[in-house]
Formats: sequence, C-alpha cells, structure tokens
Amino acid sequence: MKSNKLFVTILLFTIQNLLFAQFGFPQEEILSIEAYSSFEKIYPEGEIKIAVKININENWHINSNNPKEDFLIPTELKIISDIPFEQGDIIYPEAEDIKLDFSDTPLSVFEKEIYLGTIIKVPKNIELGKKNIVVQLFYQGCNNSTCMAPNSISDTLEIEIVDRSSQTQEINGNVFKNVDLDYSTQKTIIEEDDSLSSQLEQSGLFLTLLIVFLGGLALNLTPCVYPLIPITIGFFGGQSEGKTSKLFVMGLFYVLGMALTYSIVGVITALSGAIFGTLMQNPFVIGFIVLIFIALSLSMFGVYEFKLPDSLVAKAGGSKSGMFGAFFMGLTMGIVAAPCIGPFVIGLVTYVAAKGDPYYGFLLFFVMAVGLGLPYLVLALFSGKIKNLPRAGFWMDAVKHIFGFILLGMAIYFAEPLLPKSIVKYILPIFMIIAGIFLLFMDKEASKVFGFKVFKILFSSILIALAAYMLYPTEKKSLDWEYYTEANYTSALSNNDKMIIDFYADWCIPCKELDAITFSDEKVIAASKNFKSFKVDMTKTLSDQTEIIRKKFDIRGMPTVLIINTSGQEVERITGFVNAEEFLKIIDSVK
Repeated sequence: MKSNKLFVTILLFTIQNLLFAQFGFPQEEILSIEAYSSFEKIYPEGEIKIAVKININENWHINSNNPKEDFLIPTELKIISDIPFEQGDIIYPEAEDIKLDFSDTPLSVFEKEIYLGTIIKVPKNIELGKKNIVVQLFYQGCNNSTCMAPNSISDTLEIEIVDRSSQTQEINGNVFKNVDLDYSTQKTIIEEDDSLSSQLEQSGLFLTLLIVFLGGLALNLTPCVYPLIPITIGFFGGQSEGKTSKLFVMGLFYVLGMALTYSIVGVITALSGAIFGTLMQNPFVIGFIVLIFIALSLSMFGVYEFKLPDSLVAKAGGSKSGMFGAFFMGLTMGIVAAPCIGPFVIGLVTYVAAKGDPYYGFLLFFVMAVGLGLPYLVLALFSGKIKNLPRAGFWMDAVKHIFGFILLGMAIYFAEPLLPKSIVKYILPIFMIIAGIFLLFMDKEASKVFGFKVFKILFSSILIALAAYMLYPTEKKSLDWEYYTEANYTSALSNNDKMIIDFYADWCIPCKELDAITFSDEKVIAASKNFKSFKVDMTKTLSDQTEIIRKKFDIRGMPTVLIINTSGQEVERITGFVNAEEFLKIIDSVK
C-alpha cells in the first residue's frame, strides 16, 4: 500500500509536469553539468577518462542510478560520439537514503555536488583530428513536495586524436580524484583485461612498481639479453680480488649504471614516440660500445688495469679498483639492453607516453631496469669468485684471456651493422677460429693444471666447431619475402591481399631467431603462400624514409610483425619472438 501511494503521487506529479511542458510552461532548471576529459590529445588505441560534475540546486535531488522502487526513473549517463569507441561501465557515486513528505519509505537519491565517470578506448584505425564527445544525463528531479517530469541535459567535450610523435599531457587531475575509476570497481574495457596499461592503471604506486620490477626480471628470459651473460662473466671474471663485499658493491654499481641508462633511454623514447632502443641505430653509439668492449678486453690481456684514479681512491678511503669500470660498463649495457623489447616493454612505453610525466616514467623504467639487472648482480658475484680457485696466480691470467676473447667477440657482434653485408657473415666465425687456435696451441697459461687444460681444450674445440658450422654453406628456407615499398604495399591493398609485414633490424636478436626458427618452418612457409610477405629494414631508423614508415605503422620496437587481412586491417601485431606453431595459428585464423 505504501509503494502504491508513492507511485500514484509521483505519477500525478509527472503528468502535471508533462502538461506544463506540453502547453509551454518551462520546468525549473534544477541542476547543471560540466564534462571533463583526462587528456586533450589521445593516441589511437589510447584510453581516456571522462568525468561529469553535477551541481544539484539546494532543496532538490535526483533519483539515484539504482532506485529502490521499480517505477522510479533512474539517473542515467550516456556517452555519445561518432567515434566507435569501447566503453567501460559508468561509475556512479554513493547514493543517499532520505525520507520525503510524499513517501513512507526512504528514497535513494543524489544531492548537492556529485561526480560520475567512465573510461573509453579510442579505436586503432581512427582518423586523426578533433572529435566531439557528447555527455548526456537523463534524470528526474524532485523536492520535498513535488517531482519534475523526466528530463535530460548534455555537455560536449572536444578531444584531438594525434599520432604518437605528438606530446600528450594528463589534465584535470583535481576533478578525477573525486570519481573512482579503478578497474576493480567496473567492467574493464573490451579485450584490455590483461593489458599492462590496465593493470598499472588499477594499481597503487607500490603494486605498480612491483609489477614493473617483476616484468624487468622476466625480460631475462628473452633472447635480447643473452649477450649480457658472456659480457658480465667476461668483465667480472677479471675484476676484484674475490672478496664478496667488493664483488657485491661492484655488481651493484654495474646494475645501477644499467638502470640509469635504460631508464633515460626509455623515457626519452616513450615521450618522443621514437623506437625503443633507437640509440642502437646510431653509428656513433655503436662505435662507442665497440670501443668499450675492446678497451675492457685489453685489460683482460694485461695491457692495463681498469680502475679509478689514485686521487679518487684516496678520497674514497680504500681500494676501489674496478668500481668506476663496473658503473661505466653498466651504463654501456643499458644501451645494449635497450633493444630488448617485447609486449611488456612496449606496453610500458605506451603507458608512460600516455601519462606524459617524465619523473614517473623515469621511476618506472628505473625499477624495471633494476629487475632486469638483478640476475647480473648474482652473476657478478659468481664470476668474480672464479679467481678463488686454486693456484690463483697463473690460473687467473688464463681465465682472463678467455674472458678477453669473449669481450672481443661481443665487440665484433655489435659492430656488424657498421660492416659491409658481404663480409659480415664471415668475420665473427673467423675470429672464433683464431681465438680457439690461440687458446688451444699458443696460450700456455695454467696448462699444467690438468682440469683447466681439459676445459680449455673442450672450450676451444667447441668454439672452432661452432665457427665451422656458421661458415658452412646451407640453403636457407624462408617465406617469399619482398622488400617493402609504398608501391607494392598499395598494390597489395588494392588487390585485397593478406599480408605479413616483418619490421626487423640487424642488431635485433629476436628478429634473427624469427628468421632462423619460425620463418624457416616448412608449415609456416606453406601457409604463407596465401599472403604477400614484406620485409622492412629498420636498422637505420634514423633515416627520413624509415621514420615515415615507423609513424605510418606505429612501430615501437623490433621485431614487430603485422598481419593484415583482405580488408587491409591489422588483425595481429607480434612484438617479440614466437615459435612456428604459434605463428601458424595466427596466420591460419586470418580471413
């Protein structure tokens, strides 16, 4: 009976106000709204927060979004735009239960100043430019004695869709602190449940840093960091005097140097929109790294000792041999590690770029790099302890010679992009043969120690055999690649061809693994016959032509493999190594 009384009362008020509206009697304006966005500019595939501030006049209220009576008209917020965006749930504030004169039970209402909000995701292939988003609020207002007819009010936001070379800046932070857009309180945006951005967005600072640290640790499982293992062993195997405390401090300097460079490179590339690891395409940077490896290798052969100047050692209060070298080596390794991209790093780059906060970006990349470098702190301790083996005098020199050759080999590897392609495939194997012969027949250090002599013979033999295998001519099977040009790409689009576009670089280890393992697989080759396959050389990405291509396809790092369907739409983006079975599943699903 109480509910019926309330229903009749509200029905009469509604009919009354509808008649007023029909015959020209205006409704009283009981509220105002103002819409806010978290960014003025947003990238394709980016996410943007929408908040609506509602000021309800004194002595008035509106029904909540979830009234307690079925016949009450709920408040509803709608986001309207020509942009085919994906939208999360609307987040409403906590309602109040109040008792009105015409009701026998408390009603769920909103009063005074409230905030509503949601998150939308901009489509991938959206046209750049300014777009309007209309925020429309449907509501019914009441006071203590009467209710108005259902009404609506709207506000319009203008946002600009820009490419990733443009700067974006988060705005209206004072507004968004009033609305809880945590993903844990709403349905997440379609297909974004597992994305790094959404995970970080819903996490507090501590949890965010923990996720980023663990992500950096997991990067050690990617093939891009493999070169750091022999480099670390080679450097620390010939440093310090085996004291655990000194090894730990040196390892810490090494990791901090790596973290510093990695975070600086990451923030610059994230905020500029450039390719992550772009320094590795600069001949001067490559040359600098090669010279560092050569300098460190010479110290292994006893040409000089890499240490701090004596004046600084005295000021520091003790022997600090190798501390400067460890930190300097870490700085260099930060650049070497920079191309080690994958979905995690690309996600972090995108997230930092969207935030537009260089300090926050530096912190995230620094923590990630510490996670990446932590295993090398352990490796440093292990490597340095080699010198504690018996008869350390000549044993140490013999081990240092092996490490010296490892560092020289890494210098050659990183110099390959600067060398003529016609001789690149021969230089490293020939060096390996020379090193193996030298260690086997000419280096007599510690040859009287039977165990080490056996190890040296095995190591040298494996080195020579591996070099011979690398030089042995073999028929390389792969997809029917064409080098990308704008003309053949446009032709493939007009012919409705499915496409595989492989963006690679000479310094990219996962790119080489894709060629050697995935693209050489017979089943993959057979399935690719239905595709146009293009190779895009991004080794010298600093050139104008490749920069145009990078922006056109939004390439953030190598390897990147795009799978395009017959409609010319990108259906899959692979960033990192995938095996033949995974790749086959991807291309078999393309229509």
